[in-house]
Amino acid sequence: MTSLRGLTRDRVRAIASAFPSARVLVVGDVMLDQFLVGRVSRISPEAPVPIVRFEREENRIGGAANVANNIVALGAAADLVGLVGEDEEAVLLREALTSRRVGITGLVVDRERPTTRKVRVVTDRHQQVARVDYERDDEASDAAEAELIAQARALAETAGAIVVSDYLKGTVTDRLVQELVSLAATRGVPLLVDPKIPHIGYYRGATLVTPNHHEAETATHMRIRNDAEAREAARAFRDRTGCGGVLVTRGEHGMWLLDPSAEGALPATAREVADVTGAGDTVIATLTLALASGATTAEAATLANLAAGIVVGKFGPATVTVDELLSER
Repeated sequence: MTSLRGLTRDRVRAIASAFPSARVLVVGDVMLDQFLVGRVSRISPEAPVPIVRFEREENRIGGAANVANNIVALGAAADLVGLVGEDEEAVLLREALTSRRVGITGLVVDRERPTTRKVRVVTDRHQQVARVDYERDDEASDAAEAELIAQARALAETAGAIVVSDYLKGTVTDRLVQELVSLAATRGVPLLVDPKIPHIGYYRGATLVTPNHHEAETATHMRIRNDAEAREAARAFRDRTGCGGVLVTRGEHGMWLLDPSAEGALPATAREVADVTGAGDTVIATLTLALASGATTAEAATLANLAAGIVVGKFGPATVTVDELLSER
């Protein structure tokens, strides 16, 4: 097993040169992130809460849709499979995705549920005051699940990698993930999962799973306070899930990669943290695209770590570009 190595600028450029010819299938919980932005100058006399004077509204692509958006922002192609409702939010989401050239033929309409929407009230200094969620988190109906699987089968035919973005909003089922594992194995492409702990039994057979340190601690009942503990937790997480490899994201402490070909720590690269919303989407998008473009797992993890350091310096669900990655080398 080899240790992790830093990437040179030339190697980043070589990997990125393959991005335009790569295509990734993204399957998971799509959502619309809405931000109500205003100025706070006083506290309400009715309750000890700030009064936010509305200034503007911003809509952002969120969840699995943000993973696809990140892949496209890096110059590749992405197809998206997920559930939406029959509502205005679905229209807004489709329009936003189409404008960014994300493939949306795999979006399945379930008229019994709303399109997942997270409304955040934030100040003009990007401080979050409150969040309101519009959603249903029960698993997809049998009919919706069957349609999701049919769309995934069709779109997997041209995918160089598959990523599952699980937000516990109903799209990701055991049957769907195991179908994706089978499709990935048949095509000889990697399958990566951004997990949620209640579904930990779903991910067996995945190439790589990317829990954050809280998820890794919960799944393994272990504390992660240093690299040695991260190593043991990653191994325990792999054993419990039955996946091939694990990338534990540890915020300001960087990442820990456990893979059949490499194991070790990646130090954090962020210079300033503005907002961690959607950072996990950027990590798995960059990781998956790099693997689809010929990078080793260690190289892909290093690129994902660089991308994470960039995106947390931005507000809301955001993306990174190849030029930004190159500037970090």
